[in-house]
Amino acid sequence: MNISKSLNENVKNLKNLIDSDDVFFYNFEISSTSAVAVFLDSLSDKVLIGKQVIEPFKTLDNSFDFQSVLNAVNAPEVEEVLDVNSCAKKVCEGDAIIFVEGFNKALNVKCKKPTSRAVTEPPTSSVLKGPREGFVENLQMNTSLLRQRIKSPDLCIKKYTVGKYSSTTIEIVYISSIANNNIVKAVTEKIKKINVDGIIDSSYIIKCISDRKTTLFRQVGTTEKPDILSAKLLEGRIGIMVDGSPIALTVPFLFIEDFQSSEDYYVNAYRANLSRTLRVLAVIFAIILPSFFVAAQLFHLQIIPLNFLLTIVGSIKGIPLSPSVEMFFTLFIFEILNEASIRMPRYVGIAMSVVGALVLGETAVNAGIVSTPTIMIMALSGICIYTVPDMTETLSVLRILFLIIAGSFGGFGIVLFGCALITYLSDFDSFGVPYLSPYSPIIKNDLQDAITMSFYAEMKRRPASFKPKNVIRKKF
Repeated sequence: MNISKSLNENVKNLKNLIDSDDVFFYNFEISSTSAVAVFLDSLSDKVLIGKQVIEPFKTLDNSFDFQSVLNAVNAPEVEEVLDVNSCAKKVCEGDAIIFVEGFNKALNVKCKKPTSRAVTEPPTSSVLKGPREGFVENLQMNTSLLRQRIKSPDLCIKKYTVGKYSSTTIEIVYISSIANNNIVKAVTEKIKKINVDGIIDSSYIIKCISDRKTTLFRQVGTTEKPDILSAKLLEGRIGIMVDGSPIALTVPFLFIEDFQSSEDYYVNAYRANLSRTLRVLAVIFAIILPSFFVAAQLFHLQIIPLNFLLTIVGSIKGIPLSPSVEMFFTLFIFEILNEASIRMPRYVGIAMSVVGALVLGETAVNAGIVSTPTIMIMALSGICIYTVPDMTETLSVLRILFLIIAGSFGGFGIVLFGCALITYLSDFDSFGVPYLSPYSPIIKNDLQDAITMSFYAEMKRRPASFKPKNVIRKKF
């Protein structure tokens, strides 16, 4: 619907498109010519509209034209709009639309009021050493945090609007002199193809751009810290930031990234290697330990040391449940406690921990429902899962699957399922990059920053997995 020269008709058409009480129509005059400023009372900055838009119009004389109106506005972002539908969309985004009697054009002035919480340390990425700034829900603020760390003209930011009703702004960020053009093109095409009602959080983008929609494993990296995103961009990855979400996305994503932490790069390499090794062992224990314990009791008693076997026999005496059912029951209780502790108000969290860990656990053992070794193994498994927070969801499901296999087929089933899992991951890729890189296939250059990391002086090349344009990271 084209804009008419009649001011009243334009106002009427816009009111038909936006039937909302928070849309403000401000009537004023430009040298005795009627004009209207339309903006959202809840999103637009009214002080900015008054000082940079309305007030400058007072300097115009009676012979003004539309170009004079355009030049009079002091705001840095001003554009012409030719149809009413575009005006309605701009108003909903927080901009101000200026209609002037006698002109079949309108002015769109960017005057959205910035609203965001303060920049703080993310609750999911706390560190002892390193930057403590975290992304917030304001895209402009997140972009500034990234620009503070990468002050280069090669940092490219491409904006797209996604969502039929939400009209969410999405930024694709990368370093043009490093990032592979094919990966940039693939990410851009996937973003452009998204056709949904709305994007509320960056997790919606993950579901839309992932190649395998039903897989258990993550295909897109996530971070709440600008220093991590900056480091990944410098390696040749692509970043995706979504307005309204404090979580930035990175692609391509490798399986090994879950075992790496930003703090590894701020401490001594020896300590970083120790931490990464502990994370890998913790993940293995979290998945295998409960299923191995069940398989050993049901099928392989001979592999349990005699003294420990006598302890187990003494503890399970009088237990009415089979080993597998007992382990599943304990796992069920732990999962309920975990869900309750996450969603329960903070002021009762300590009481919940006391009731769950001490009262419930001790009572269950004294009542003869579960044995002490089962409680101990399940507690150790639960602690190990949270050493790699980003893998918690995946590990929780894998632990259940391994328990089912162990209770049905014993240790041989665990080995076969583990081999099938590795084979499945070997066939995985993220935007053309092997998921298990640099171990499958072996990439010698990238082994310097995998489960173990080399000293900083030795890491002179960027990861070859992403095929960056510029492979040299530093020269000395």
